[in-house]
Amino acid sequence: MGQIIKTAGLRRQFIQGATELNILNGIDFEINPGEQVAIMGASGSGKSTLLHLLGGLDAPSAGRVDISGVDLSTLNEAGRARLRNRSLGFVYQFHHLLPEFTALENVAMPLLIARQDISAAMSAASKLLDAVGLSERLSHKPSELSGGERQRTAIARAMVTRPACVLADEPTGNLDQHTATEVFDLMKQTNQQLESALIIVTHDLTLARQMDVGYQLNEGLLTRQW
Repeated sequence: MGQIIKTAGLRRQFIQGATELNILNGIDFEINPGEQVAIMGASGSGKSTLLHLLGGLDAPSAGRVDISGVDLSTLNEAGRARLRNRSLGFVYQFHHLLPEFTALENVAMPLLIARQDISAAMSAASKLLDAVGLSERLSHKPSELSGGERQRTAIARAMVTRPACVLADEPTGNLDQHTATEVFDLMKQTNQQLESALIIVTHDLTLARQMDVGYQLNEGLLTRQW
């Protein structure tokens, strides 16, 4: 199997009035099956912008992004959405759970969007919630869960489609240190069990050092640190 995600000459500029802001200045990057990668950088360095490009949530100003061997620029928005749903999972600093749905329904949602059978989707979601220690919280809505439980639910949702890669943007940034460590360890373990690759954007060097590979994003360039 080839690279899960591969970029070539990736650039992203934004225009503000008469000013052109160069956020990414030519990123060549790849992640292989099962690999765990940390991307670090100062606030405003473009880490989230890079993650959005890797996940097909934004389009580059130049260069290309391939996901599972498919050049995203060759797809329309519907095609990109299908590829994201099939190949990628997303975890953010804020869980982005749907408040009107239970934990079980939130986790099952990606499978339902992919038009899978409802009973099969609910069964798969239940198994993932059990795996992240939430078997007693299936019927609870996000407002009834703690911050750590919400993030565990978000991890289960990201993994329920068994994606080739999970993209996580400061997934523990809104948690206290103890809960953050628990959630981070859980995310790594779940990815290893399902043999998914993992890319984490983080400012926490202690957490980043636990990953297989580390990169620093500075002045629009990505430099490997280990």
